[in-house]
Amino acid sequence: MSKIILYHGSEKIISKPEFGKGKVYNDYGLGFYCTQNIELAKEWACPSDNDGFSNCYELEMDGLSVLDLLSATFTTLHWLAIIIAYRRFDMDTPIMRQGAYYLKKNYLPDLSKFDLVKGYRADDSYFSFAQAFLSNQISYKQLGNAMKLGKMGEQIVLKSKKAFDLIEFQKYEVAEGKKYYTLRMNRMEKAKADYKKSLEDSDISGLFIRDLILGDVKDNDPCLR
Repeated sequence: MSKIILYHGSEKIISKPEFGKGKVYNDYGLGFYCTQNIELAKEWACPSDNDGFSNCYELEMDGLSVLDLLSATFTTLHWLAIIIAYRRFDMDTPIMRQGAYYLKKNYLPDLSKFDLVKGYRADDSYFSFAQAFLSNQISYKQLGNAMKLGKMGEQIVLKSKKAFDLIEFQKYEVAEGKKYYTLRMNRMEKAKADYKKSLEDSDISGLFIRDLILGDVKDNDPCLR
């Protein structure tokens, strides 16, 4: 038996996660979003300075199929293709629309085949980095560097009914709003500040979204590793 502990930050106590409920337009679509970091869960529980809750669960992993976007099998572009597919945002320019189409066509994994998805969480600051790449403003290398800023959170998302049936509520802890809302905002602001500073070193010869499209760069290309 292989069990892991997961935490879900929320403004309420969730003793029984329900399959098929939630927001469709989250990072990886409909699912139950968790982390193995209790401090991060407490930040997610506090989108304002009101107190929230870190719900604790135990999940039996035996028999579950996992899409691990953090493994060497995948690149930042696979993550970005999923974000584009599920998150809602304006495609203001032709290059953004062409880039989004190209990434979804060539890099989008089929999430329906998996019980769990493990990957980065696209907080607002990181979502802006993805938009900058799609707009041809930053290179693939700069995007990859930006993803490392501000200690971006990793999340595990339950996608299938099978996974929901195997998760068991253990307990909850109160997340103090004034503390964790401040920590959340500070982390995001630091990521933005570090990102702006990193742009001082331009990457003129780097690989941009336009180069991916014109060069028909696929996910097995060595230049992406």
